Amino acid sequence: MKWLQHLKTINHHKWLVMKLCFKVGLYRQALLHDLSKYSPVEFLAGAKYYQGTRSPNAAQREIVGYSAAWLHHKGRNKHHMEYWIDYGLEPGQTMIGMKMPVRYTVEMFCDRVAASKNYRGKDYTDADAYNYYLKSHDHYIIHPETDELLGRLLKMLADEGEDKTVDYIRREILKNKK
Repeated sequence: MKWLQHLKTINHHKWLVMKLCFKVGLYRQALLHDLSKYSPVEFLAGAKYYQGTRSPNAAQREIVGYSAAWLHHKGRNKHHMEYWIDYGLEPGQTMIGMKMPVRYTVEMFCDRVAASKNYRGKDYTDADAYNYYLKSHDHYIIHPETDELLGRLLKMLADEGEDKTVDYIRREILKNKK
């Protein structure tokens, strides 16, 4: 019944993202968030490698050597920084992070907070998503402006809480971006 537990996990994650996206005013993105997780390539891998405490993509990657589910997911969901990696235009430049539209950066913020809430459960704190960002940040390929905004929002969440951060996003970040 790992498939049922996986379904519950992705439904709960989607619900948490939807609540945050609705709070900041990203209604369309709230409804469309992570629909690819229900596709066969993502759902079947998620059910097979389900553990409940972390992404099944990590387990698939460890066992198979790559995660077909993740490769599919990141290529279809604009709220992932990996969607925005491309070759740079300057001679000799390799892969670089392209600047993400603000609405997708905000959705990425909502996604990270929801993932922290989903996996940390009752142990969740508003600092969890920021701590994960700091732990993983050294290997990101992300545009500096996108990185600055994401880091600032996650730090604000850690320091000032969800209500204040959501209000700031709605009033200051997204006020003229719709």
